[in-house]
Amino acid sequence: MSRAMAAENALDRTSRAYRYYRNAVERHWDPAEIDLSVDRERIGELDAATFDDLRRTLALFGAGEEAVTEDLAPLAVVLEGIEDQLYVTTQLYEEAKHTDFFDRYWREMILPATDDRGLERSSPTDERWFFPAYYELFDRNEAAMARLLESDAAEDLARAYSHYHLTIEGILAQTGYYAVQMNYCGETPGLPSLPGLVDAFTRIRSDEGRHVGFGMAKLKALVRTESVDIDLIHGTVNDLLPLTQEVARTAAASDEDAGLDEDDLTAYAAEKRLDRMAQLTDANADVSGVEEPVAPE
Repeated sequence: MSRAMAAENALDRTSRAYRYYRNAVERHWDPAEIDLSVDRERIGELDAATFDDLRRTLALFGAGEEAVTEDLAPLAVVLEGIEDQLYVTTQLYEEAKHTDFFDRYWREMILPATDDRGLERSSPTDERWFFPAYYELFDRNEAAMARLLESDAAEDLARAYSHYHLTIEGILAQTGYYAVQMNYCGETPGLPSLPGLVDAFTRIRSDEGRHVGFGMAKLKALVRTESVDIDLIHGTVNDLLPLTQEVARTAAASDEDAGLDEDDLTAYAAEKRLDRMAQLTDANADVSGVEEPVAPE
């Protein structure tokens, strides 16, 4: 045991990491308790192309959450502060919880709706839902995180946070949350309200706000105190940008006019990238992660 338990070494309850930890505890939610009763009826209102779009969206999110759950483990190994460790345990738990929700929605909503339509059942892991840019983006994230087990130098940490927290969660995932919440809120012409799905995405988005905020704060600290060149972060994000744009564009592709289109989502992803980079270069910028006020008080 490396940490002495003297009074002066007690938890720093004013630290950002500890406050994010407490924020996660206080905002706990259970995927099994999301009410999906209305969704089960409304999914039947989707036309064939839009139902297929929804299945693809859920498959992409489910696989993404599963991947980041696995990929986060190296960060838990190299973080040293107990407050950081407390926080990262909540992120691991939340990524697993998100994976659980997407599996539940597929089993309880998508599979029965597939049967109702007389279609062949499909697994959310079927190759049909995925494409090269998606695989490459998550493979790069996995490699950046795994690299930490070989070297946790400041530059390697910066690359890891830039892949995971800034790009995957802070740009790509936020774009996807925005699309689903907008499309199925009940105010988009041609699409029904799916309140259970929107409720879950709202909760997931709040969780991810903490994750993005933590990673962004770490990046700002690496630039400020560890002399990491901001150009390293810019270069990493810019290198991943074509992949994030391709994933957003492909995920939005549809034969129907309902909902947000490719241009809407690629523009939103580009805006999120600019926002994140501005937060890094502005010493006074908020790094809460999303538009909701999830930053610790």
